[in-house]
Amino acid sequence: MKRLYVGNLSFQTTDQELREAFAPFGEVVSVAVMMDRYSGRPRGFGFVEMRDDAEAQAAIEGMNGKVLAGRQLVVNEARPMEKRRGGGPRGAYGERSWGQGRGGGYRGGPGGRAGGGQPGEYAERERGGAGRGDRHNHDRRGDRHNHDRRGDRHANW
Repeated sequence: MKRLYVGNLSFQTTDQELREAFAPFGEVVSVAVMMDRYSGRPRGFGFVEMRDDAEAQAAIEGMNGKVLAGRQLVVNEARPMEKRRGGGPRGAYGERSWGQGRGGGYRGGPGGRAGGGQPGEYAERERGGAGRGDRHNHDRRGDRHNHDRRGDRHANW
């Protein structure tokens, strides 16, 4: 059995329509139009499994570039699925941020979510930083921000 990738499918294409389109080339063992797991809508590609290699090659040659439901199909041999890393919230640069470590994103943000900072609080409040992981070296609590507008730099006035 040979598995084929079918890309550029119309979002209205069903498993049955795909099966019927590939049937003239040989026995279709299985068909799967891939669906988005969150929205339930088609993702625009699918897989067709043909009984033998000769039928699969005939289907590739016969269907690649053909129009189905107004879309020009891309058909080729499916590659093996690559091993993917597990999911979960991520902070800046793709590191795991389960509410620990430095914050990611623009402002540090609350911990445990994407862009995490310290757990439960904003990074600015917890670390006394600038709220951006201190990457810009801002002096939020120094003499630049005193209320008398002069700060310690001008103490000798």
